[in-house]
Amino acid sequence: MSVVSAITVTVPATTANLGPGFDCIGAALKLYNEFKFTRQEGGLTIHVTGIEAKRVQTDESNLLYQAFVKFYQYIEQTPPTVKIEIKLGVPLARGLGSSATAIVGGLVAANQLEGTPLSQSQVMELAIAIEGHPDNVVPALLGGCRLAATNGAAWEICDVPWHQNIVPVVAIPNFELSTSEARGVLPTEVSRADAIFNTAHLGLLLRGLESDNGQWLKTALQDRLHQPYRKALIPGYDVLNIAAVSAGAYGMVISGAGPTLLALTDHLHSEAVEAAMLAAWQKEGITAEVRSLCLDTQGAKSF
Repeated sequence: MSVVSAITVTVPATTANLGPGFDCIGAALKLYNEFKFTRQEGGLTIHVTGIEAKRVQTDESNLLYQAFVKFYQYIEQTPPTVKIEIKLGVPLARGLGSSATAIVGGLVAANQLEGTPLSQSQVMELAIAIEGHPDNVVPALLGGCRLAATNGAAWEICDVPWHQNIVPVVAIPNFELSTSEARGVLPTEVSRADAIFNTAHLGLLLRGLESDNGQWLKTALQDRLHQPYRKALIPGYDVLNIAAVSAGAYGMVISGAGPTLLALTDHLHSEAVEAAMLAAWQKEGITAEVRSLCLDTQGAKSF
């Protein structure tokens, strides 16, 4: 192992749950945060540029830095003093995995600075432990669409085939929704019927994503564990859902904890779905950015 003086890490945004895959499935998207770590003498310095840069903490409470420190605690070493330069491309607190990019970025940067003492699997396990669930950090680290399940002692990660004709369209509103608030509205118990419903629909979702079977996806994107409770926190949810489906989307779901909404469609209808979702939110008096994205297949990259 040989230490290096500086490293830059790019980490993709993610969309999690995809309807019935609550807390276990997520996909990486081609929208990125970039983090540069440079060893230096003196104290910690953090410089942030990009969207919402002024809202990011620039002291030791910064989540990126906290993940960086967690790595050194894990390998039982003292973290070096660093300068951190952050270029933001992923909106904060919008359900696109901004916190996951910070956790993965901090861990990958520390691992690279120290000459990669940890394997990718070890970095992943540490990221899941910090985040508390795998659905965002796993695709942020590995890329693609991923399903995560634990055997009690370790995580098993399954690559989910994603048909090239399926286009994710994200509608990102100008308001936030914290993960804690979104989790706070969820029931502590669910019925057997709802558990069976989601199990069946998650299985159908996996086959629908692989095959681009539109009828399967229309059914598969339904959920009973989180979306019926969370949608009340997102103004215009039902209006956007109707607009997206009418314009040719297979269906619409909440991206992560929200408030970003995710529609799945095909290349033929993606522009119409974008326009319909944007117009629907505008009628509700909400400013939003709506865009079609591509699946990121590489995950976190360092150079």
